[in-house]
Amino acid sequence: MRNYEQTIGNLIDKATLTIISYIDSDGFPISKAMLSPREREGIQVFWFSTNTSSLKVGCFKENPAASIYFVDKRFYRGVSLLGTMEVLETAEAKERIWHEGDSMYYSKGMTDPDYCVLKFTAKKGRFYSNFKSEDFIL
Repeated sequence: MRNYEQTIGNLIDKATLTIISYIDSDGFPISKAMLSPREREGIQVFWFSTNTSSLKVGCFKENPAASIYFVDKRFYRGVSLLGTMEVLETAEAKERIWHEGDSMYYSKGMTDPDYCVLKFTAKKGRFYSNFKSEDFIL
């Protein structure tokens, strides 16, 4: 792939959902569909909003190992990124990705204790396209 960051970035930007995977307290992987990231920095750092009370947040606090997956169904290609997930509950992190209309999910606004931010940082990835996979390090 000539410019993997641009190719993968375009795939991510067009994806309508993200699959996030984490490890539960019994050591089993769990995958969950989420909305697209609120923000991304290249193909290495991704910001998501979620409920503090969710199972995944508790699991990430215990074990930050994570993967995120984006798929382009139209061309049957995808990218899996492996790294770590941080749970952020600071006012700065919450303000950074807050969107108009989020109070529909978090009735107390940005200060809602059930609103937090997930920050994923990728260390490596695997891109699938045209019946072959390619690993890369970030």
